[in-house]
Amino acid sequence: MAAMVHFIGAGPGDPELITIKGQRLIEEADVIIFAGSLVNPAVLDKRRKDAVVYDSAYMSLDEVMDVTIPAVKAGKTVARVHTGDPSIYGAIREQMVRLDAENIEYDVIPGVSSFCASAAACKKEFTLPSVSQTVIITRMEGRTPVPPKEKLIDLAKHHASMCIFLSVGFMDELTKTLMEAGYEPDTPMAVVYRATWPEQKIFYGTCATMAQIVKENNITRQAMTLVGGFLGDEFELSKLYDSHFTTGYRKGKD
Repeated sequence: MAAMVHFIGAGPGDPELITIKGQRLIEEADVIIFAGSLVNPAVLDKRRKDAVVYDSAYMSLDEVMDVTIPAVKAGKTVARVHTGDPSIYGAIREQMVRLDAENIEYDVIPGVSSFCASAAACKKEFTLPSVSQTVIITRMEGRTPVPPKEKLIDLAKHHASMCIFLSVGFMDELTKTLMEAGYEPDTPMAVVYRATWPEQKIFYGTCATMAQIVKENNITRQAMTLVGGFLGDEFELSKLYDSHFTTGYRKGKD
């Protein structure tokens, strides 16, 4: 296998939710750098015995590059393992820029994001006819700012299905902002703690009650916040399986 870097999405937690390709590349890698604070270490169980493993939870960008660049230049393959899907809050672009400067080849292996895993845990569908056909993925502003046009209060005005990362610790402010944007106090919400892990917990509530619920249960991190009517029970049936709807594969009934 040619020396290069593979950015791999390890999935939300359950080690069986990594892709077959991602798992194979981890098993073949000479060097593995994984986000130990979030990635289930079980995804590394089948690694080579001589593979060198680093936990990026304890490393800066410079330190990650100080391992990665010399390894590839020495003819080794590096598996850079991120939680969920690396394209969402994965901080991979800054690593790619450094690799581009060194003319080092890399690719990206997608993974199951925690926002998808959270919907699956709740057994809900983000895109329901007559309820929502749009999914907004965002986060509250914290130490990392958000662009001025992406403030939560502005995004929430769309009343689309919302997946709010990295924000459960700001639930008081979050729910107040949602209601300021026009969400009714009884708008359904769910908080999924460590989706797909053995310790997964799901908390259901509303814009009016969720702040108290997460406080009572001491949920302060590693949780996805879901908001919107898709969590409710009222929606229209899809046209896709309507017996009267003609598709490219079948003719609808008259």
